Amino acid sequence: MTRPQWGWVFLDDDGSELDRPLSPAFTSRFDAESWLGEHWRRLVDEEVRAARLQHQGGAVAAPVALVPGPRHG
Repeated sequence: MTRPQWGWVFLDDDGSELDRPLSPAFTSRFDAESWLGEHWRRLVDEEVRAARLQHQGGAVAAPVALVPGPRHG
Protein backbone atom coordinates (compact mmCIF):
# COMPACT_ATOMS: atom_id res chain seq x y z
CA MET A 1 0.00 0.00 0.00
CA THR A 2 1.33 3.44 -0.96
CA ARG A 3 1.16 6.01 1.79
CA PRO A 4 0.89 9.76 1.26
CA GLN A 5 4.33 11.26 1.54
CA TRP A 6 4.03 14.66 -0.11
CA GLY A 7 2.37 17.85 1.14
CA TRP A 8 2.62 21.61 1.27
CA VAL A 9 3.54 23.93 4.12
CA PHE A 10 1.99 27.36 3.64
CA LEU A 11 3.78 30.59 4.57
CA ASP A 12 2.69 34.17 5.24
CA ASP A 13 4.33 37.46 4.14
CA ASP A 14 7.06 37.06 6.79
CA GLY A 15 7.86 33.47 5.84
CA SER A 16 6.20 32.09 8.98
CA GLU A 17 4.29 28.83 8.72
CA LEU A 18 0.52 29.12 8.75
CA ASP A 19 -1.63 26.63 10.67
CA ARG A 20 -4.51 27.13 8.18
CA PRO A 21 -5.26 26.19 5.46
CA LEU A 22 -4.04 22.62 5.60
CA SER A 23 -2.53 20.83 2.65
CA PRO A 24 -3.97 17.56 1.48
CA ALA A 25 -1.53 14.63 1.50
CA PHE A 26 -0.37 13.23 -1.83
CA THR A 27 1.21 9.99 -2.98
CA SER A 28 3.37 11.66 -5.65
CA ARG A 29 5.20 14.92 -6.22
CA PHE A 30 3.36 15.32 -9.53
CA ASP A 31 -0.03 15.19 -7.78
CA ALA A 32 1.09 17.70 -5.14
CA GLU A 33 2.41 20.15 -7.72
CA SER A 34 -0.68 19.75 -9.91
CA TRP A 35 -2.92 20.48 -6.93
CA LEU A 36 -1.01 23.67 -6.13
CA GLY A 37 -1.35 24.78 -9.76
CA GLU A 38 -5.11 24.32 -9.55
CA HIS A 39 -5.66 25.92 -6.13
CA TRP A 40 -3.10 28.73 -5.80
CA ARG A 41 -5.66 31.51 -6.34
CA ARG A 42 -7.82 30.27 -3.47
CA LEU A 43 -4.74 30.01 -1.27
CA VAL A 44 -3.79 33.61 -2.08
CA ASP A 45 -7.31 34.64 -1.00
CA GLU A 46 -6.60 32.86 2.30
CA GLU A 47 -3.46 35.00 2.88
CA VAL A 48 -0.97 32.33 1.78
CA ARG A 49 2.03 34.02 0.16
CA ALA A 50 4.30 31.01 -0.43
CA ALA A 51 4.14 27.22 -0.37
CA ARG A 52 6.99 24.86 0.43
CA LEU A 53 6.80 21.28 -0.80
CA GLN A 54 7.68 18.60 1.72
CA HIS A 55 8.41 14.92 1.31
CA GLN A 56 8.12 12.78 4.44
CA GLY A 57 8.31 15.94 6.57
CA GLY A 58 11.43 17.44 4.99
CA ALA A 59 11.58 20.39 2.58
CA VAL A 60 12.52 19.38 -0.97
CA ALA A 61 12.81 22.79 -2.63
CA ALA A 62 12.71 26.51 -2.00
CA PRO A 63 9.24 27.95 -1.35
CA VAL A 64 7.07 28.82 -4.33
CA ALA A 65 5.80 32.43 -4.19
CA LEU A 66 2.05 32.84 -4.57
CA VAL A 67 1.47 36.37 -5.79
CA PRO A 68 -2.00 37.87 -6.09
CA GLY A 69 -2.74 38.95 -9.63
CA PRO A 70 -5.17 41.42 -11.10
CA ARG A 71 -8.83 40.53 -10.82
CA HIS A 72 -10.77 40.14 -14.03
CA GLY A 73 -14.51 40.32 -14.39
